[in-house]
Amino acid sequence: MKPSTLNGNAAVPQRNATEKHSVGQLLAPLDELAERSPHFLSRSFGQFESSGRNYSLPRYVYLGPKGGGDTLRIGIFATIHGDEPEGALALTRFIRELEARREIAQGFALFIYPVCNPTGFEDGTRASRNGKDLNREFWKNSPEPEVQFLETEIWTHAFHGIVNLHSDDTCDGLYGFVHGEVLSEYLLRPALRAAGRYLLRDERPEIDGFPARDGVLHHCYDGVLRAVPGLKLTPFELTFETPQRAPVPLQVEAFSAALESILTEYRQLMAIAQNI
Repeated sequence: MKPSTLNGNAAVPQRNATEKHSVGQLLAPLDELAERSPHFLSRSFGQFESSGRNYSLPRYVYLGPKGGGDTLRIGIFATIHGDEPEGALALTRFIRELEARREIAQGFALFIYPVCNPTGFEDGTRASRNGKDLNREFWKNSPEPEVQFLETEIWTHAFHGIVNLHSDDTCDGLYGFVHGEVLSEYLLRPALRAAGRYLLRDERPEIDGFPARDGVLHHCYDGVLRAVPGLKLTPFELTFETPQRAPVPLQVEAFSAALESILTEYRQLMAIAQNI
């Protein structure tokens, strides 16, 4: 397997028809950061078996400098579709930025799940090796182990916010879905603007079969990765999509800029709310 490099730091796995992608290769830059940084921890979880092999779900935690109030817990999820590794690559870029500018993460604990579908990533397929689109299985009593483990994480950590990173091979620009609290849209719009330094926005009135306005969608598919349904206090939830046909380095920069914007805007909104 011969990787192509991305700014000398991350690798986009390339394979022929008989090779599989390597989760370890994809995550090697994140693991190296975790070994060196006292603020960035690697804690895999959720062991399961597929095709006679044992798997686990990678999880990292980035602890920002302490803020003035309670620590804000944000869950960031990528590669729930196995053929969309761009989000995982972007998380390496983002963590490097946090290490250089720790103030971005002040007041936050970031729970990072870069490869939510390891068997699909290995096989280069959207679905898992069981043939399931995992991003249609959440909160449906799914038997899929990846979904069960991720649901437990979402329950356990009671995130203040959930961010999903996706790459869409059917679009030519940036867009995103919003769920949960009204403030989700107030976070997505600045994130789209920030990412717009690298890629254009999808301005179509209909995207992925849903009504859209300025790249913002309020409706989504049933069963996507999201917060526990029916909560009295719901977190912000947004899905950020890049055009997969765009150059990978530009997608990586767009994702990283969007994540920085989301943290900055959310911290400011929480500071305003505490002073009201």
